[in-house]
Amino acid sequence: MKLTQAAAATFGLDDDSWKRHANAWSVWTRMAGLAPILLPIYFRDTLGWWAAAPIAAGVIWMWINPHAFKPVHEPRSWAEKGIYGEKMYAADHSLAAEAHRPALRWLIAMAAAGAAIMVYGLVRVEAWPAVFGWALVFVSQLWQIDRFVAIYEEGLRRAAATTQS
Repeated sequence: MKLTQAAAATFGLDDDSWKRHANAWSVWTRMAGLAPILLPIYFRDTLGWWAAAPIAAGVIWMWINPHAFKPVHEPRSWAEKGIYGEKMYAADHSLAAEAHRPALRWLIAMAAAGAAIMVYGLVRVEAWPAVFGWALVFVSQLWQIDRFVAIYEEGLRRAAATTQS
């Protein structure tokens, strides 16, 4: 099973929940949802066990989020097209032009490096690596959505060309 398929299975994404996951509100609240989880981890010495409540709430929200919003049947916004492109890519990597695959691999590596730096900063309670690592993860996620938009739009062009011939 591919990584994208495994992630979709983890969040229980079937066709309907992919459409809900594509809702722009879902995308942006998910993107913003990491900071409220990280802040109580960083301030755990000050907050003590009270840090567990916002961390748990944030983790639960991230799990519920892909199912919480109205489904999108026809993507119009950048975020919606990105998630539809991600769904296409998760179903069949060959749908992505060869040029997108190395970029996606590099972006995943960038996110992994950012996550490692972020965890280091959180463990050591050092702000600059925690924030820098979070920023790398955030930017890589936005860039991945952008690549998935391109994959979605190329898929539409291919489908239109197929129906015209």
